Amino acid sequence: MDRYASFKELFDNEVEGADYKIRSRAGTTGIALLCIHGGDIEPGTSEIADGIAGRDHTFYALEGIKKSGNKTLHITSTVFDEPCSIEIVCNSEIIVSVHGCAETEETVHIGGLEKTIKERIAKKLIERGFEAQIDSNSRFRGTDQRNVCNLCGRGMGVQIEISRGVRSKMFRDLSKEGRQVRSEVYYRFIFAVREALRPFGSFAARPLEPDGWEIIR
Repeated sequence: MDRYASFKELFDNEVEGADYKIRSRAGTTGIALLCIHGGDIEPGTSEIADGIAGRDHTFYALEGIKKSGNKTLHITSTVFDEPCSIEIVCNSEIIVSVHGCAETEETVHIGGLEKTIKERIAKKLIERGFEAQIDSNSRFRGTDQRNVCNLCGRGMGVQIEISRGVRSKMFRDLSKEGRQVRSEVYYRFIFAVREALRPFGSFAARPLEPDGWEIIR
């Protein structure tokens, strides 16, 4: 059970800049990458969403930055209503919402109401060597119309749940410092999802090249 049932409840009890922070960056494709459980809430997810967004797509993240206890900042997707995120969602044609689940198996669950895009993301991830499953777990289906991923212009978006088993291989480790050292698995994942999104949005996104982070070989 989440501590907070809305962003207002979180805002009234937590301190922005000390307990959490919000990051966003405007893109030009009509596609937005959302990470509502970033930082140390679901470690690695904001780095993944940021990488997929690159220089083309809009990016948003609410990140937990407490020394401990960041899980209390989790607001479930069907009631997430932070104003900046809602403005981005309402002005975007397609939303891809990135989450992390606790599974140790190396699995990616893909849900949401946007059937064509989620099937293409699954296909590209499988081609790149990931185990990707569509609507495989009722917890991760993301088919509630109130889910933040489905509030975009199309009324249907995509939710990607990345297991801890996969995320732990993307970085040196899942600590704040460890997440700045990114592995080949991270870039393979980023490129797969960006490739999947290429036919959608207002123009074809440019390839994202490694941005100077140290890569584990």
